[in-house]
Amino acid sequence: MTKSNPGLFFEDFHVGMVLRHATPKTVTEGDVALYTALTGSRYALYSSDAFARDGDLDAAPIDPLLVFHTVFGKTVPDISLNAVANLGYADGRFLGPVFPGDTLSAVSEVIGVKENSNGKTGVVYVRTTGFNQQGEAILSYVRWVMVHKGDPSAPAPTPVIPHLPAFVAPQDLPAPVPAWSGTYDSELAGSPYAFEDYQIGECIDHVDGMTVEEAEHQIATRLYQNTAKVHFDSVAQAQSKQGKRLIYGGVVISIARALAFNGLANAAEILAINAGRHINPLFAGDTIYAWSEVLDKALLSNGHGALRLRLIATKNVSAYDFQGPESPDAILEFDYWAAIPLRSSFVS
Repeated sequence: MTKSNPGLFFEDFHVGMVLRHATPKTVTEGDVALYTALTGSRYALYSSDAFARDGDLDAAPIDPLLVFHTVFGKTVPDISLNAVANLGYADGRFLGPVFPGDTLSAVSEVIGVKENSNGKTGVVYVRTTGFNQQGEAILSYVRWVMVHKGDPSAPAPTPVIPHLPAFVAPQDLPAPVPAWSGTYDSELAGSPYAFEDYQIGECIDHVDGMTVEEAEHQIATRLYQNTAKVHFDSVAQAQSKQGKRLIYGGVVISIARALAFNGLANAAEILAINAGRHINPLFAGDTIYAWSEVLDKALLSNGHGALRLRLIATKNVSAYDFQGPESPDAILEFDYWAAIPLRSSFVS
């Protein structure tokens, strides 16, 4: 009899089930440095303590996506160890800043289940909340994941599909963390463009591409303590539909977001995740490109506005040549709100 954890299968989940995840993780400056090395992210707010202090912070906070992946990784052994694929995200909010030295933990509640027509897999919907060492909620989001059944003969549960908002309403956005009072140095940030310079409907080609190597995506996924088998076990994945390991979708999100610096350097702080889906898989050796569309704008506090952005990532085809989100070259559609300083917050 084994003492190891085989993970939960689809038939093990039920609506209302609460999962308290192991293992709490203290996020260090080393984690931040490794995240930067693996993604190339260069937003000034998360790169420089001195820059962050101009926004009345004691030090540079941790990039929200590193927080997201760390919390997400806590949930994998309980939710997606036996996953086919993570399918999408919704209703995500970054509720408070995280700094090096903070310890993150996670709790999830199952809010929906639906068996697939093949009878071999099903979709599980969960709401996950991340907490810091004081027990304060710092992140909340919904995701849904396709999970294998352990016993194909297990009866299908009554389908429950949760109602999820299409986007986080502007009035429900968390307040931006820094407070710029004419202290935002756009030259150091890398872009002259403020909130007022972006227009709804505008599309931005982020131009640059990044090829993902085998070792890089596995190191990144280990950094988040994500143990999903599809990312690591080449023997098992040789028997899968793809025949090889999948790159964790969070790697795609972070690299696409890092590429978005070229055109959105001042839109550093992610406030909310409205929706997201992994359209097609990515494999080692593929090259990621990205473009963004401005879907909406909203005025906020602390010298900020917010841009609602639709980030599209493609593989092996530049955004300039991209034909649309249903193209086989599309790998990610990510809808989020980002804070961006008003022109009045810039150093005069």
